[in-house]
Amino acid sequence: MSHIHIPDGVLPWWLWLTGWLAAAALLGIAARRATRSGSRRAVPLIGVVSALVLVAMSSEIVPLAYHVNLTVVAGVLIGPWLGVISAFIVVLILALLGHGGVTVVGLNTLVIGAEIALGWALVRTGTRLFGIRRIRPIAAIATVVTLAATTTMVVGIVALAGAPAATRGTGALDAETLEFRNPFSEGVFSSGLVGGHEHGETDAHEDEHAHESEALAVSRFAAVVYTLGPIGWLLEALVTATILGYVGKVRPGLLFSGAGVQGRVAHVGDEHGGH
Repeated sequence: MSHIHIPDGVLPWWLWLTGWLAAAALLGIAARRATRSGSRRAVPLIGVVSALVLVAMSSEIVPLAYHVNLTVVAGVLIGPWLGVISAFIVVLILALLGHGGVTVVGLNTLVIGAEIALGWALVRTGTRLFGIRRIRPIAAIATVVTLAATTTMVVGIVALAGAPAATRGTGALDAETLEFRNPFSEGVFSSGLVGGHEHGETDAHEDEHAHESEALAVSRFAAVVYTLGPIGWLLEALVTATILGYVGKVRPGLLFSGAGVQGRVAHVGDEHGGH
């Protein structure tokens, strides 16, 4: 879970507006960098990678309420700058499909863009240190670290927004006890506000403990995210390692071929490795 599924009207205006402005500035820089590096040839690859990420983020591992991202794969295949453009395309389409409001597109672009860039940097550094032959374990470790970092970024955004933003599907996890229940029992597909007050509390009691309830909701949201997250991170690490390992074996020229990557060393059998 590294993108925000929050409808319009929940986040404070200053937060989502800041996200949109920052995302617009980043997209402008990414577009200029991509143009200067002559990456028009990569447009079809951007489309394919964006479609892959879009399908992945639209698919949910139901017992975990976790969406696969494949953003590390995207970063390795198209690079950090083209990755920002791809991230915007993906989150905009997801917003139009109801995965969060339009107002959170800016913040989601920043989160997914950071995920793509960090994944690219970690895998690239790892392969330079240990060689392309070890891309599978490198990709797996990079995926876990990347998802942990961006999940923390999402928790920080939710903390800034306050309790109304602390919503998340919990799948088979009981949000109150943080215990897993039978994924085939009733209630597996339900979702709602994580934390908050019981229905029997009075308005006066709510007003008196407004700040405490907000802290409780956000902390409960974080507890749920960090309970479900590592399971999803490990699953995605396996998927990412498998995909990049296969690509590295049959088409190593596709690895790190995105904009902003200079001086890549060609590997044996890489028919596209030369400059």
